[in-house]
Amino acid sequence: MHVEHPVKLVVEDDLRRTRLTVFFRLILAIPLFIWLFLWSIAAFFAAIANWVATLASGQPPEGLHRFLCKYVRFSAHVNAYIWLVANPYPGFVGEEGEYPIDIVLPAPTPQPRWTTFFRIFIALPALLLSTALGGAGGRLPASRGRRGTYSSSGGGALGLAVGVLGWFASLARGVMPKGLRDAGAYSVGYSAQALAYLLLITERYPNSDPTAMLEGVERPPVHAVHLVGDADDLRFSRVTVFFRILLAIPHIIWLALWSVVAIFAAIANWFATLFTGTPPAGLHRFLSRYVRYTLHVYAFLYLAANPFPGFVGDEGTYPLDLVLPGPTRQNRWKTGFRFFLAIPAWIVNSALGWGLAVAAFLTWFYALATGRAPWGLRNFSAYALRYAAQVDAYVLLLTEAYPHASPLEGAASAPEPAPTPAPVQASVDQPA
Repeated sequence: MHVEHPVKLVVEDDLRRTRLTVFFRLILAIPLFIWLFLWSIAAFFAAIANWVATLASGQPPEGLHRFLCKYVRFSAHVNAYIWLVANPYPGFVGEEGEYPIDIVLPAPTPQPRWTTFFRIFIALPALLLSTALGGAGGRLPASRGRRGTYSSSGGGALGLAVGVLGWFASLARGVMPKGLRDAGAYSVGYSAQALAYLLLITERYPNSDPTAMLEGVERPPVHAVHLVGDADDLRFSRVTVFFRILLAIPHIIWLALWSVVAIFAAIANWFATLFTGTPPAGLHRFLSRYVRYTLHVYAFLYLAANPFPGFVGDEGTYPLDLVLPGPTRQNRWKTGFRFFLAIPAWIVNSALGWGLAVAAFLTWFYALATGRAPWGLRNFSAYALRYAAQVDAYVLLLTEAYPHASPLEGAASAPEPAPTPAPVQASVDQPA
């Protein structure tokens, strides 16, 4: 479950961005687009030759493997540059270790012929999620043959959201927000794994687990709204999986009714917080239950958890649960403009929603076949649901903490070590 993937993402924690190159980023990237297009044509024919050679010998030829590795790496460099996940202008040869967002690829190894023969079909689930994330910059030309069609041209919703919001933030501050950078790096890394699997660079299936992809990246501080629960129980009932949408209908109806009341409660909470500076305890408690219940319902519906949830949003009653803060003072300016301040978070949330729908679709088939949820898809779904809960809590004034787009859970700050008492030394000159 936690075995290291041979296609690894390397991320340098440099968030500084040059405003001039950010402003003209797409114009500066035109030579990269042209070169990537030409390289993609060559990579298409190299991929066909590599597929035939691997079927014949059981292992990719070293020359073709090296050529396709450089293509995958260059694609990732280009997309990291476009989406502002990295700042420097990338080179044109896809060398390892030359870019802040890099891809480490394995040497050619023997691969089973049957998975090689059906690789395009086996890779479809990973390519579907990769398309939603939009992280790798390569594009293989269309074909009606066995190799099919694949585009990882960075058109995914998450990559687009990261790039657009990061453009405005980097122009304003000269720094890329860490949450957006981490989300963009994850999309780059996963799509590189998907492309490497398709091109027979590795036989290991892409791992959609964000925490594994971003291992080694500095974690953000713990957010006021974060997930807790039994993350290791991936067992699913096949019957409830098959009828999941039907079983969720009572919750969908109840959530819709609760949402109507929550809208009026949110308006009252906004006025009260605007005048007093602190959300009223009763409204805060009611809206906290609503946000927690929403998480429980969506975790059930999107197959991030298995048990049938309760209807009241009680804390500690569901495997995937939410920690929410109590009512605290909030800045009146931020309260007054909360709707407009939340627009960037809504954009990221919508982008993650596409990935969540894809993950649920794939998990449905996997859980029916195996009786378990795949670890990587479950963790991606938890990431998307956690961010949605943070957005809800921010909009409803349950917290002033802005949603954090990083796929990484916050790291608890280390407790301060207790001071060591000085040794007692009784003497005439130094009294105890």
